Amino acid sequence: MPSTPSRAALKAILEQCGLPLAESQYDALWAYHRLLREADAELNLTRIRNFENMVLKHYVDSLLVLKHVELPSPLVDMGSGAGLPGIPLKIARPEVHMILAEPRGARAAFLRHVCERLGLEGAEVHAGKVGPRFTRPVEGVITRAVATIPETLERVAYCLRPGGRMIFLKGPDCDDEIAEARRSLGDAYRLVGDHADRIPGTEHRRRFVVYERLEAPVVSATLPAAETPLDRAFSGPVKEVSSASNPSFRLARDVLSGRGIRKHSRALIAGHRIISEVVDRFPDRIEAWLTGPEGNPPPEEIASDVTWLRLDPALLRELDVAGTGAPLLLARVPEIPNWSAEDDWPEGCSLFVPFQDPENVGAVLRSAAAFGAARVVLLKEAAHPFHPKAVRAAGPAVFQVPLAFGPSINDLVSDSVPILPLDIDGPSLDDEPWPDRFGLLPGVEGPGLPARWRGHPDRRRVPIAPGVESLNAATATAVSLFAWRSKAGWPLADE
Repeated sequence: MPSTPSRAALKAILEQCGLPLAESQYDALWAYHRLLREADAELNLTRIRNFENMVLKHYVDSLLVLKHVELPSPLVDMGSGAGLPGIPLKIARPEVHMILAEPRGARAAFLRHVCERLGLEGAEVHAGKVGPRFTRPVEGVITRAVATIPETLERVAYCLRPGGRMIFLKGPDCDDEIAEARRSLGDAYRLVGDHADRIPGTEHRRRFVVYERLEAPVVSATLPAAETPLDRAFSGPVKEVSSASNPSFRLARDVLSGRGIRKHSRALIAGHRIISEVVDRFPDRIEAWLTGPEGNPPPEEIASDVTWLRLDPALLRELDVAGTGAPLLLARVPEIPNWSAEDDWPEGCSLFVPFQDPENVGAVLRSAAAFGAARVVLLKEAAHPFHPKAVRAAGPAVFQVPLAFGPSINDLVSDSVPILPLDIDGPSLDDEPWPDRFGLLPGVEGPGLPARWRGHPDRRRVPIAPGVESLNAATATAVSLFAWRSKAGWPLADE
């Protein structure tokens, strides 16, 4: 008979499989199972839904390795996904320091939630890949991921110490991968374990393949022979930050608000993807690289005069308001001039933004960059474009679009160039031709346009289906920019 989901059923299956745990460990594993099921609908964490199959093919499968291999510490769970095998192994071996490496942001956030809810001391989440940018020395790496053995061995060479163990949880048919690893990486790794097993009560065969890292560097197409990954070190200034009164921490905390950004002309940037883009495209803007005490050093693309701030974990969490778990950047904000209606107007669309929600500001900056707006004028009501939430929504567009600060939406005037307000009661966007030079003015979220702009002769409307009250302000602006660009013509790809 199928097992009814319960802690007792979970315990019974594990004991039948010869994997007994302490009562507190069964509690933790059952709590993890419930968290996994709760989050699965939104995050698609597992294709297995049947309770007994989840216990056997996820939890038992993760724990079987303990019958054959002693876990090294610290141990990286590479490509952890839903936390497998790392979470069950951490529950069963609480003394092991477990690093759950998962590059997908939503899943990394789920793993942090699990570690917090279960109170897993000595467990942390690395929201990124294991590879060239993960250079923290560790004693072991374990993975259930689908990459081949040679490919994985190349990637872990950046972090695995000589003498460290790489543990693979594989299916039975991996002889070709082992042979290829012997041919291409035999000077860098030694096969020290190859254990066959079966998930009890099933036909699912498993194989636990273990390699020891040797002293010799890995040589491959992706890792040049001249580079010794574990020896890469940061040569720039490094500061240890353990107190909230530290001036560097206080500055970083200040720039979480628009007022602090204006005061210091600095911004805090969070998010693995945007940080990678800023490092690649705007490295001259970076002033400091912020991590925890055991975080990765700044990448080689960053200038050596960038300061590496190694913060106490509690201080880093206070700054990482988005919960990315990734490093943070302290970046210099470009000078933003004041706008005047008397200045020369560039050809095309000047977008006036009154949005008070920083995420809307960031979204509209991304749209302005995508559709080639000439500039964005941030009205007095608007959130700062370098607010952390705005930067996360804008991505690198925050550095790409010409910006200016303008007056209040109530004081905005222009006698020489038309300003086209977006008004739900106006003519449709394309009823009239678009001027060669013009301003586009959406309303403030909620209140919309002030009275003086309602009924304006140059107003435009985004047509929507009957019965729908309105669009989000940032969405309406993006639609309007698309409509204008469609009429104005698209820029060439190399422009």
